[in-house]
Order: sequence, then structure tokens, then C-alpha cells
Amino acid sequence: AAAAADRMPALALTDLANQFGLIKFYTAARARGIKPIAGCDVWIANDSERDQPSRLLLLAATRDGYLRLCRWLSEAYRAHQHRGRPQFCRAWFDEGTDGLIALSGARDGDVGQALQQGNDISAARHAGEWMRRFPQRYALEVQRAGGADDEALVQATVALADRVGAPIVAT
Repeated sequence: AAAAADRMPALALTDLANQFGLIKFYTAARARGIKPIAGCDVWIANDSERDQPSRLLLLAATRDGYLRLCRWLSEAYRAHQHRGRPQFCRAWFDEGTDGLIALSGARDGDVGQALQQGNDISAARHAGEWMRRFPQRYALEVQRAGGADDEALVQATVALADRVGAPIVAT
């Protein structure tokens, strides 16, 4: 209702590691004349530190992208969990990412984690890897969620975006 009142043409819902709210969201958005965008905030496996996965936000831009996301979510739940947390393998993205848009996961993504540790080289490397996997469909995500270090991370992310040529999205 708030999105309709603000005349937003589209709205995304990205549950963490699932799409359980998608049907109700889709129905409500369509009923108000808003284009619903399906997506998911997913865990990305960290092979060197299994207990420290990163996150990536995926948005379905096409039907094929939505089906790809559903397939990967099913595979993560079926065969790739660690301590009950479904995780995506980075190699899955090498099979193709057509139809999907990726956002960096802000502070919880591998780029954000590297920036918080002051490791600009690692952050740039991660951003470059995602930009190759999602050509013209990857953006660095910034958030101001009330954390003490939010502003410093936003500034570091903006500087990185300038260096690597990535767009920025505020979520």
C-alpha cells in the first residue's frame, strides 16, 4: 500500500535463503498496479571458512532467471547445507547467470566483509569476480541501517565502485 501511495512502478521482495513470501507479495503488488520483482538474499559458501559464508542479493530480471534462482535454491536446500544453512556454490554462477541481477550483499557480502577489514585488494578482487559472472548486471550495495560504521563502509564502497567501474545501489 505504501509503495502504491508513493507511485512506485516496481518493488522487490528478497527473503533470506527462500522465497516463501513471494506468492502473497506477487498477488498484493499486482493488485495495486506495481510490478513485483522476485528475488532472494542468498548465502554464498566460503570454502576456506565454512562457518563464515557471505551473502549476495539476486533479483530475477526474466522468467529464465527466476527459474535458475529456483533451481539453485532447491539444490542448496537439497544438497548444499552447512549447519542447516543452505549455501550456493560459486561454481554454479559459472554455468551462466542470464536473467539475474546481483547486488553485493552490502556489509554481509564478500566485498563488504573485505572492506570492513580494510582489505581493499580483496574487495576489488571479489567485485571483479562478480562483475565477470554478472556482466552489466552486478552492483555494489550500500545500506545505512543504523550501525556505528555504516558511513565509513558506504564511503569505502563508493570509492571501490569508482575504482572498478561498478554501479551502486542503495537498499
